[in-house]
Amino acid sequence: MGELAQGKCEACRVGAPRVTDEERSQLQPQIPDWTVVERDAIERLERNFAFGNFVDALQFTNAVGAIAEEGGHHPALLTEWGSVTVTWWTHKIEGLHRNDFIMSAKTDELFADVGPSQAT
Repeated sequence: MGELAQGKCEACRVGAPRVTDEERSQLQPQIPDWTVVERDAIERLERNFAFGNFVDALQFTNAVGAIAEEGGHHPALLTEWGSVTVTWWTHKIEGLHRNDFIMSAKTDELFADVGPSQAT
């Protein structure tokens, strides 16, 4: 899919720098279906994926969990009938890191491989 999806997460520590505005302007176009949302004064990347049923949504949730475990970086996942909302942010820095953009791209790639319905 893209170069970003081929990236690897780096270990992140408290005090690591958040993405700059310049970095964000380069990274965001590579994941155009993701929205930056702010909750509890923390910026996060979020996208909703649509499925035709609960079983497909749950399988996607588990697949996202597998890539999260592999990358050592874990999202918030909300699985509902026909829908999975994935939210990435870096807990240790309470904001967005390059890792979040990498994992968003990996999630997009996963959906492109398995997604039976259109994403919203």
